[in-house]
Amino acid sequence: MPDSTVTVRLAHADDDDFILGLVPRFAEFELPAWRKRNEILAGTRRDIEHHLRTLPPASHLFVADDANGERAGFLHLLTRKDYFTGAQNCHIGNIAVAAAHERKGVAAALLRHAETWAKQHRCRHLTLSVFPENGHARVVYENHGFGVELLSMAKLVK
Repeated sequence: MPDSTVTVRLAHADDDDFILGLVPRFAEFELPAWRKRNEILAGTRRDIEHHLRTLPPASHLFVADDANGERAGFLHLLTRKDYFTGAQNCHIGNIAVAAAHERKGVAAALLRHAETWAKQHRCRHLTLSVFPENGHARVVYENHGFGVELLSMAKLVK
């Protein structure tokens, strides 16, 4: 049963280690054959560190706390222009839940926060990217109304 006492707040400097500690969650599933786990983790860490360090104006980091005030997950939102219309969209750059807090409503709380934030900032769409093999995450996103819009395809050039 989901925990309805999850709160989402802006991330603070003392959340950096917690956020970076969740980076391994981004490769805990079968990756495409041409992707290396260490490269996925290094690239994700590098991107999150950049946002934590430079605080770009279109980048917004949030942390979910459980009823005891324990950090349970984080959300990274980015605003960007829609390629087709030029309208402002909100993109979920990263979302992760600590393993100990899985299936307790943390992801749902973070996704609800993202949608509320996007509405408040007059975004037309809320978007995200997910590896096809990350079946658990895809089910969560689909249950929250996300659908496939574009498929990104890749080919290893040898």
